[in-house]
Amino acid sequence: MRIILLGPTAAGKTELSLQLAEELNTAIVSADSRQCYKHINIGTAKPSAEELERIHHYNISVLDLDEEDSAMHFQKRAERWEKEILKESAHVIYAGGSTLHLQSLIQPFNEMPESDEENIKELEGRIESEGLESLFSMLKEVDPDYADKMDGMNRQRIIRALDVWMQTGKPFSSFHSNDEIRPDINTIVFGLKWPRQKLYDRINQRVDQMIEQGLVGEVQSILDAGHSKELQSLNTVGYKEIIQYLEEEWTLDKAVEKIKTSTRRYAKRQITWFKRWEFIEWLEADELNVDEMRDRVKSRLKE
Repeated sequence: MRIILLGPTAAGKTELSLQLAEELNTAIVSADSRQCYKHINIGTAKPSAEELERIHHYNISVLDLDEEDSAMHFQKRAERWEKEILKESAHVIYAGGSTLHLQSLIQPFNEMPESDEENIKELEGRIESEGLESLFSMLKEVDPDYADKMDGMNRQRIIRALDVWMQTGKPFSSFHSNDEIRPDINTIVFGLKWPRQKLYDRINQRVDQMIEQGLVGEVQSILDAGHSKELQSLNTVGYKEIIQYLEEEWTLDKAVEKIKTSTRRYAKRQITWFKRWEFIEWLEADELNVDEMRDRVKSRLKE
């Protein structure tokens, strides 16, 4: 059985997934678009070294910072890992909040072309000269369905969608199944839900903890190692803002406030996306402790 634990950032997915994995004697696959990268640990809220020792995790620190990634690439990795896990266990647990990664598990994407470097360079150049809004307007013209469903004005996804269109003449959305998104009988999907203000308070606290844990030093060490701030992996909430602080564009207080604001906005977009999926079985995290949520999931598996 495939168990998917989803929810907005800072909802508490990690601890629930750890407890459930221990009870079910299985592994966890991170459905997060940034935890797959090496070196960006604090700002992506990766499981700690102790937690990784506690339970075997997949899709954690498997890519170098300069590698390109996508939901399609994740889908292919997950298919391979799931087969491996199910040889040893009756269940596999996916935990995360990256919407397209999660969708690829429930409704796999059709095969599409690899990125074209020339197209990418051209599109990146247009962003520099015209701004991202110009490319987003272009995407709305050639693929309005995908533009409408996009989780915010995401630079990487806009470029990828336009690259596919430039290569094939077909909308990026045409490579996604038009069937209703619905998990198969071997997949159950649970979501962690919080009252909006309490979730925002958790986000603010998490950002403060990241600063205390050394996020600034982590970003500085990445830049000192010669990595470009333009990397896809660093186009991430938390890292972008700290880079602006290190370049003396902002004070640290302003950078921290920007991280909190951007993270809250991201959580809002995640919640909006998840509301479309009526099959999610919601766990009221404000009313249930982790043990109770774990037992709810275990009880569902017995049905």
